Amino acid sequence: MVATDKLFAGSIPEIYERFLVPLIFESYARDLAGRLAKADPRDVLETAAGTGVLTRALASRLPAHAHIVATDLNQPMLDHAKAQQSGDRRIEWRQADAQALPFQEQSFDAVGCQFGVMFFPDKIQGYKEALRVLRPGGRFFFNVWDKISENDFADIVTEALAAVFPDDPPKFLARTPHGYHDEKQIRADLSAAGFGDVSIEAVSARSKAPSPLEPATAYCQGTPLRNEIVARDPARLEEATKQAAEALAHRFGNGAVDGRIRAFVIAASR
Repeated sequence: MVATDKLFAGSIPEIYERFLVPLIFESYARDLAGRLAKADPRDVLETAAGTGVLTRALASRLPAHAHIVATDLNQPMLDHAKAQQSGDRRIEWRQADAQALPFQEQSFDAVGCQFGVMFFPDKIQGYKEALRVLRPGGRFFFNVWDKISENDFADIVTEALAAVFPDDPPKFLARTPHGYHDEKQIRADLSAAGFGDVSIEAVSARSKAPSPLEPATAYCQGTPLRNEIVARDPARLEEATKQAAEALAHRFGNGAVDGRIRAFVIAASR
């Protein structure tokens, strides 16, 4: 991972929420929130909340007495999330590093993380922190993307950008969002952190958009992939987005597009 992989700032939060959330995150947020709600937690911690797609899903599933603390490393993402749910008094918003949580031991019944652990520089430390703040019998629920070849739009965009920058292709999507998918490694890391009773389930879905330009914009301008493109040549961001859209159109046509997405959903007990 490079430093810019964790930087969600500038126009990224707005584009992320507008395009990427409905494209790939909403269905998995509903799935994860449903699993977490079945544990009937009173106090819930969310790490790497982003623009709040899982927070919203949790709020719709949990009862009035539940308390949700939503955290993220990037304050601009958290600000965007809070603006959409500022009226829900069950939710507390805190800027926090998932690897050094500012909470006492055994403060929560459940911890949830929607596609965030891939961004932890030290995943075992992040898991140790989740374990530390869980009460006995508490559950940790999170998901990670499968390898990039199982996720059509991300794979095609990555290949298209390799053609735009052949001498130094941007590899953010393969390196980070799709870089932590080995089930044995995930189990080993959770075990090293002290978790037991780990379950891992593959969940496939479809990613749909009205046109090829929307997923191209989502990935090229609504994720830290934008930082990689701009670092190579800030004047070529629109060109790169256009090339990604053309590659998607070549595969799926110029109308509505529909591609595979696949992730792993993990639950672990304290």
